[in-house]
Amino acid sequence: MALSSGSKKQTLFISSLIVLWYSSNIGVLLLNKYLLSNYGFKFPIFLTMCHMSACALLSYISIVILKIVPLQMINSRKQFFKISTLSVVFCCSVVGGNISLRYLPVSFNQAVGATTPFFTAFFAYLMTFKREAWVTYAALVPVVTGVVIASGGEPSFHLYGFIMCISATAARAFKSVLQGVLLSSEGEKLNSMNLMLYMSPIAVLVLLPATILMEPNMSDTIFLLGRKHKFMWLLLLVNSVMAYAANLSNFLVTKHTSALTLQVLGNAKGAVAVVISILLFRNPVTFIGIAGYSLTVIGVIVYGETKRRFK
Repeated sequence: MALSSGSKKQTLFISSLIVLWYSSNIGVLLLNKYLLSNYGFKFPIFLTMCHMSACALLSYISIVILKIVPLQMINSRKQFFKISTLSVVFCCSVVGGNISLRYLPVSFNQAVGATTPFFTAFFAYLMTFKREAWVTYAALVPVVTGVVIASGGEPSFHLYGFIMCISATAARAFKSVLQGVLLSSEGEKLNSMNLMLYMSPIAVLVLLPATILMEPNMSDTIFLLGRKHKFMWLLLLVNSVMAYAANLSNFLVTKHTSALTLQVLGNAKGAVAVVISILLFRNPVTFIGIAGYSLTVIGVIVYGETKRRFK
């Protein structure tokens, strides 16, 4: 009976983590879109800096004060340089994604983002000469084909937004491969929470001058928006906390479930985000666009399955 009770508690705990993971990931995506497209908040670099500031502060509280995970120290300048490189690439991917949300609907943004496995396989081959089975590479064909079809059937297609979105997706994949290459030795490996603890402050230092140079009218416009919309600062705060919650819940779900479960949940999460965004923002969709996105998701699922089987 005690075992049954413990099992129920574990199931409830994991279910709560998955709900937190879904709500924080989808919530930050939808709030980003709302702020950048519907709210007049046209500063994606500053928004990213807010996210990174929240991640830096909350990572410190979680690791150093609450001790959710043990603190891992940086052991050398070489390791610090590697983490700094990862941080810059990570910045590029997040900023690119946020810029794309100004011009593209969330549904199309998610369709393009689903091609991450294609870019991961591409960079893994270029940087590590790691080859997968031919069946695994064949599974990537519908992933890319689906996005091409979705692009042709997207009523709100915007070329600059598409370029930013595809660049952000490529940068995200590049960062994951680069992380495996740079932090490969046992003495340099960091768990995702400690990596975020060190990457976030570096990201803020990179984004601050970028914000000043590339978004010069940001402060005046934001204060005007703050006066006009009394909940803007609250939205910005919630959005930034959600960005950290997404990283924290991703770490915890990875820790307490299997890689396969995470993959299945991730694929479903993209589909849920698309449905919610269409209901909220009422962006027009076409049969061709839906068919293209569906083909991409099917390709991602098949790719994950073939990679697992032919590992």
